[in-house]
Amino acid sequence: MFIARQPIFKKNLDIYGYELLYRSGSDSVQFDGISSHVATATVIEGLFESGVKHIVEDRWAFINFDEKIIHSNTLELIGPSKLIIEILEDVEINQDLIERIKFLKDKGYKIALDDFIEKYENYPLIPFADIIKFDLIATPLETIRADVYLALSQRKILLAEKIETKEEFLVAREMGFHLFQGYFFSKPSIAGKVCNKFPSKFQYIRLITELKKEEPSYLKLAKIIRNDVQLAYRLMRIVSVSSGDELTYSIKRALVFMGLWAIERWINILMIRDMGGTKPEELIRISLIRTKFAEAIAVYSKFKNLRHEASMMGLFSVLDAVLDMTMKEALEGITIPESIKDALIYKEGALGDIHKLIVAYERGNWTKVINLSEKINISADALSREYLNSIKWAKGALGILK
Repeated sequence: MFIARQPIFKKNLDIYGYELLYRSGSDSVQFDGISSHVATATVIEGLFESGVKHIVEDRWAFINFDEKIIHSNTLELIGPSKLIIEILEDVEINQDLIERIKFLKDKGYKIALDDFIEKYENYPLIPFADIIKFDLIATPLETIRADVYLALSQRKILLAEKIETKEEFLVAREMGFHLFQGYFFSKPSIAGKVCNKFPSKFQYIRLITELKKEEPSYLKLAKIIRNDVQLAYRLMRIVSVSSGDELTYSIKRALVFMGLWAIERWINILMIRDMGGTKPEELIRISLIRTKFAEAIAVYSKFKNLRHEASMMGLFSVLDAVLDMTMKEALEGITIPESIKDALIYKEGALGDIHKLIVAYERGNWTKVINLSEKINISADALSREYLNSIKWAKGALGILK
């Protein structure tokens, strides 16, 4: 079973929840070999077994439900404190459905209408809906202004989905939308880029350059870190957490305890986070998920010897959005293997295939996921398991960095 998550943002770009995208397995490309209600039941059972908190943390889980699952008690495996029930647009509306929705609302569940394209004032489920989701491709903003104003007057929560640009986000927010879904946050705003982030970038490059030498010097690394109180503090904190002991370490001893590979990953993560500035935290979270997920894909595929390069590629895959530059500009001056640059700039090579697989998985493009996983030779079970493990690892890593 594949489960991916797509972030849903508030106006200030904090995370409100995640829509969970899913497939039951590798036996069918979309839902052509399995009914949608069986697929939904599968993901509900998987969420129950894995623990929904593990996947969405302390946010809401948005899950699509067709008519059969709405009437099934399967969905009640997940309590109303975490689950938002998305009712698909093709569900047949009758009195049984309305009674079932009333029952679920009385139990505390929130109801969202997915891909809403109907006439707002005449739609029978409007009185029971907490959230209305407008697909901005199917219903562009200029065509739904009247419905938006009416919904706002009734205190509905409005969600704009499939937002692809920052400009669309700003217009939807100005119109009164409360929640936003799409990939606008992970794209660089090239036109408005600011170069004052370079000093932070080159501060880390000194460390990365030393780490890339044939025989890196712990002493030189310690001297660089010692001159930056924040880096020194973070290093000691990470070592304390990792060792489970409040031992007194020198900077050099702490570095030796971590080891060169762990130091390199830590420095790269810090660089991405610190250069993020006012960017949404979700962007940094995605980079952390990708660094672990990319490494795992390499380990469980035919590219085992590329695990370290894959990890760095995953981490740096959001660097263009972080710096508001093209990827080519963002990677200039950073000492990394050419294979990583080829993957991130040109989407070429083995690492390029891993990158494409990660992006396809995040977006729920299961046809592409299956094709690429077969090409890379990684099983569906390993892919699904390691994605969830990467979410868990990223949560821990982000907590340490704060």
